[in-house]
Formats: sequence, C-alpha cells, structure tokens
Amino acid sequence: MSPRQIRWIVTGLMLGLLLGSLDQTIVSTAMPHVIAELNGFNLYSWVFTIYMLTSTTAVPIFGKLADLFGRRLVYLIGMALFLVGSALCGLSHDMTQLIVFRAIQGIGAGALMPIAMTIIGDIFPPDRRGKMQGIFGAVFGLSSVLGPAVGGFIVDHLAWQWIFYINLPFGIFAAIILSVSLKESKSTEKKSIDWGGAATLTGAVVAFLLAIEMGGSGGTAEGGMTKYAWDSPQILGLFGASIVLILAFLWIERIVKEPIIPLKLFSVRAISVSSVVGFMMGMGMFGAITYIPLFSQAVIGTSASNSGYILTPLMLSLILSSIIGGRLITKVSYRSIVVTAMAVMTVGYFFMSQMSVNTSSFELILYMIVVGGGMGALMPVLTIAAQSAVGHDLRGVATSTTQFTRSIGGTVGVAIMGVIMSSKMTSGIADIRNDFQDIPADQFAQLGNPQSLLQPEVKAQIPAKLLSALQNILSDAVTSVFVIGIVVVLIGLVAAIFYGKLRMPKRAEGAPAVKVEAEMM
Repeated sequence: MSPRQIRWIVTGLMLGLLLGSLDQTIVSTAMPHVIAELNGFNLYSWVFTIYMLTSTTAVPIFGKLADLFGRRLVYLIGMALFLVGSALCGLSHDMTQLIVFRAIQGIGAGALMPIAMTIIGDIFPPDRRGKMQGIFGAVFGLSSVLGPAVGGFIVDHLAWQWIFYINLPFGIFAAIILSVSLKESKSTEKKSIDWGGAATLTGAVVAFLLAIEMGGSGGTAEGGMTKYAWDSPQILGLFGASIVLILAFLWIERIVKEPIIPLKLFSVRAISVSSVVGFMMGMGMFGAITYIPLFSQAVIGTSASNSGYILTPLMLSLILSSIIGGRLITKVSYRSIVVTAMAVMTVGYFFMSQMSVNTSSFELILYMIVVGGGMGALMPVLTIAAQSAVGHDLRGVATSTTQFTRSIGGTVGVAIMGVIMSSKMTSGIADIRNDFQDIPADQFAQLGNPQSLLQPEVKAQIPAKLLSALQNILSDAVTSVFVIGIVVVLIGLVAAIFYGKLRMPKRAEGAPAVKVEAEMM
C-alpha cells in the first residue's frame, strides 16, 4: 500500500471522526435558537440524551458487524445513517421530529469512531499504530474545542439548520474517499447475525441510561425529562429491566455462533484491564467536562458569552498529550503510560477539589491543563492494547468494547456526581435559610437558588451576603464532585497495575497488519 493511498484513507477516516464527535458539542450553543423557533423548551434535554443513548448502544453492535461483513461496508452504512439523520434534523419542523432524527444521527455516529480506529489497526502495523491513534485522539479532542465555537458562528451568521447541513458535503466526501481507497478481500463464508444479543444489549443499555437520566428527585421535571426518586417504582423498574436484559444477553452470548461481544474477550488481560480503566477514565473525564463550566460561570464569574471556550485549555492539553502518548507506546509498557497518566489526572483532580470562591481563572486553567494532560495520554493506549491482543477477526469488536465501556463510564459518572452535587446544594440551602429570615419565602425561592448564579438578570438582584453564601454552597458542591473524581481515577490507576509487563508487540516498519488492498484514486 503506497503512502498516497494510506493518506487518502486516513483523511477520510479523520473527516468522519471529526463529524461524529463534533455533533456531540456543536448543538449546545445553537439550542437557544432552535428552541425559540421550534417552541420546545420542555424537550430540551432530549436533544442531547437521545443522541447519547443511540450512539452508545450502537457502538458494540457496529463493531461486531464490521468483523463479520467488513470495515468498509459497515462504516459506509453508519456514515449514510449519520448523513440522513443530519439532513432530516435540519428539515425538522418541531422538537419531536428533531429528537427522532437525532436518534437516527446518533445510530450512525456509533459506527464512525470505533470502525475508524479498527481500520487504523488494520492498515498500520503495531509499531505505527501508536502515532496514528494519538493523532486520532487529538482529532476527537479538537472537535470538543471547535464544536461550541462553530455552533455559535453558524447561528450568528447563518441559520441553525446549518449545524446539521454542514455535515453533508464533508460526510459525502469522506464516504467517497473510503469507498474508492479502501478495498477488502471478500469472504464467501456464510455469516450469522446475533439479533438476540443485539436486542437484549440495546434494551439493557437504554433501560440503564434512562434510569440514570431520569433518577434523582421525586416528581420534578427538568429540561423536559421527568425526574423520579431513586427508590420510585419507575427507576427501580428500569434498573430491574436492565439487569434482566443483561442476564439474558450474557446467556445468549454463550450459545450463539457469532456473539455481538464474545465473552472470551474478557479473559484476555489487555482487554479486561483496558475496559475497567476506560470505564473509570470515562467517569473522570466526563465529570470534569460537565462540571468545570458550571464552576467557572457560577463561582468565578465567567461570562455566558465565553462559555463555549471554557474547556479549551483542557482540550488543548488533551490533544498534545494524546499525540505524545501515542508515540511513547512504542517505547514503554502499557502500565507505565496508564499509571503515569492516571497519577497526573489524580493530581489535577486534587487541585480542583481544593478550589473555592477565591480561585482565579488562571488557577483553573492550570488545573485543567494538568487533568487534560493525563486524559489524552490514556486514549491511544487503551485502544491499542485491546487491538493488539486479538487477531483481525476480533479487532472491530475489541476496539468498540473499550470505547463502549468508556462511554458508559462517562454516563454513570455524570449521573452519580450530579446526585452528590444536588444533595450538597440542597442541604447547603437548608442550612442558610435561618440566616435570611428577612427575605420572604417566595423571593428566597427565586433568589436563594444556585441556578440563579447562571442568570445575570436574577444574579444582579441577589443581596451581596446571600450571593456570597450561594457561591460558597455551589463551590463546595462542585468541588465534592472532583473528590469523587480522585477516587475514580485512583481505582483506574490500581486496575492499570494488572497490565503487568504487557506492551505493544514489535513488527517491522511497514509490514502489513492484515490482507487489505487499496486502489489508487
């Protein structure tokens, strides 16, 4: 395979990865305009939640299908679903339509990243995968930086529909590149699809994520999603359904010929350890991404207009360390990189757990750089460790499994941290109520709420003493989240020790990893 052919394939994969990950963040700054036009504030959170649900559940399924029917075919199907969903999102006339079409878009996005990483594992030998995985991890980080900024630019200068339409020309170009450049040898072996495993896994994940999203407080509605107490029949029923379905999934995977996730994978140390570390990393990573902006805006006082750029230092650090981690993996063991990266994240979370109302923006930037430096180095290692532990026939499902566990970890982490933060804020508000008896109950309900710190017009009406008390309450609540982050990352650090002396297998530079043919464009 010539360098020119490889460059075309990598270019197409990078475009697809950028689009899939960009759509997780580009919508955030455009949503106020969308709501204003479609009149759907009560369904606000579902625009994000449905994308997360469908993309997360699709990841392991597409990974297995790529092993069965070829990377190119399944990748192009995923890209087609993503582009169809994007076009339909732009054509939506109400919020219900937008949510349904975001679900289709999310299903397609579930194929783009894991299969891109799998193809990289196919066309590059182990001693070059580290560099490429690092670069692809950097692209993922870059999308998180660009997303809010691009979304803000589009809604300011065009129409909100273009946050979806912009995917079409780039996605079509990426699909053409891959369809022409990447050719795989065809197998005549009859394939079977594990429909039972796919259905039970999807049902288990959806039930579990819905329970996490909808649990938290009794009988309230937040952003259109009804919230229920954790011990309510609704939430217990969802958790129970998830357990029953996951047990059914495990039983099915033991008896079918081509399981969606072969359970034998977890007997491979590199994959089982990478899955645990990835789960813990996801909890820590998404916890930071979710709650740092809240602290910055409500406690430090960063303006809402700059909210799209709050995480830029963390993401730039993540990009740089991802590239460095990808290069180091050819020189040192997995354990050396992962333990070091987790230790760096622990230090960063410790610094953030010590923040207060007196913390400056400069200090927060430094702490984010430290946390991002640890996160980025982990990304290429977890993927490469899983890929290098199996042959070509299981590389797709091994790659998607590690990404699936990281995504689930992020969802669980954000939910748990949210419950802890809400509990601390509720108790904090109750503790200070007696100190402000001079403020009428209805006025205190409006002003004595940490959410008011995010609303400039309400914040301006809060008395100075109450404002200070609220900022301290919110500061304590958010920093308690980062304490949880320390615990989670330390668990991941301990798990990483079990890599032992595993490291990337050596192979001559340029040696073909699998039988993949490429044609000149």
